[in-house]
Amino acid sequence: MTPSLILACLWVVLANVLAMIPSRDNHWRRAYLLIAIGIPILGYVTYQNGPWWGLALLAGGMSILRWPLIYLLRWIGGRRRG
Repeated sequence: MTPSLILACLWVVLANVLAMIPSRDNHWRRAYLLIAIGIPILGYVTYQNGPWWGLALLAGGMSILRWPLIYLLRWIGGRRRG
């Protein structure tokens, strides 16, 4: 297993641990932290293992951080309409 995939697995474990801790802001600060950490890891995995692994990690990250993605898509859709 390459170092980039180990980092990606640690990111997933961190995301799950952070999700178990109660939060007053519905975990938004933690989501921003996970996004900031996850983007460089995604690039590193893609660089080391190829685009298919990068796409797999992107899909996994999108499933973990689905609400920030949903709000981003709604915001983009609202800006196009009006």
